[in-house]
Amino acid sequence: MTETSGEKTFIDPAKLQGQLRLSRILNVALLLLVAILVVVVVVRPAAAPAPEAGTNTEQSQPSTPTATPTVPEQNVQPEAKAPASHLRAQADDPLAVGSIDAPVVISEWTDYRCPYCALFANETLPTLLKDYVDSGQVRIEFNDVFFFGDESFDAAVAARAAAAQGYYLPYIEALYAAAPENGGHPPMPREKLIGFAQEAGVPDLKQFEADLDSEEIKAAVQASHNQAVALGVNSVPFFVVGDQALAGAQPLEVFQQVIAQQLG
Repeated sequence: MTETSGEKTFIDPAKLQGQLRLSRILNVALLLLVAILVVVVVVRPAAAPAPEAGTNTEQSQPSTPTATPTVPEQNVQPEAKAPASHLRAQADDPLAVGSIDAPVVISEWTDYRCPYCALFANETLPTLLKDYVDSGQVRIEFNDVFFFGDESFDAAVAARAAAAQGYYLPYIEALYAAAPENGGHPPMPREKLIGFAQEAGVPDLKQFEADLDSEEIKAAVQASHNQAVALGVNSVPFFVVGDQALAGAQPLEVFQQVIAQQLG
């Protein structure tokens, strides 16, 4: 007990000893806890480094494209399955080059902001045109998609606006020639699309600009994209050469080999 005498306070010795014993017990317990924490920190496996921004830590799974999906730009699948009912076979098709009677038809699905589509257009397409289309052996039908967003849609509308005046091929040649050398998806603002028309020599620029707002042309682009998705086209560029499907910007030699097989 505690006793008071005047201004002095006396603490019961038995009580003090009890408090000291409790303090020692608490100190021992605290030391044990610290020791346990040190052991845990030392032996715990090093944490895995945080993934970089944009890294998908889950196993990649194929997905069904939506109206504007993000898809692989280069998905090399020489064994890819050819979609059914993809040919248009129209003699006056503004998005096609080559004879309607050509023994081999190449169908291409392209996004005008795709760097690998630009690679094919700049490095492989000119030889195919010179060696096979001009000789009547191959016909090429182009199909537009807008996997990379609204500006891809706008570029497809512009390409069709040029095609309406018979300038589809010169237009996409100008567009793809301007693709950045370091890849990526180049912006396609309206003034840039008009600039490509001027470079391609589209004769009626006033009509071209009007067609950029054409609901009919916009509907045609949407229909082309929807058909590609329905056929299972989920990467660009994507090709069907005769009955053989090719995905990715394949080298010229691959096209030459497949065309030779199709010609028999």
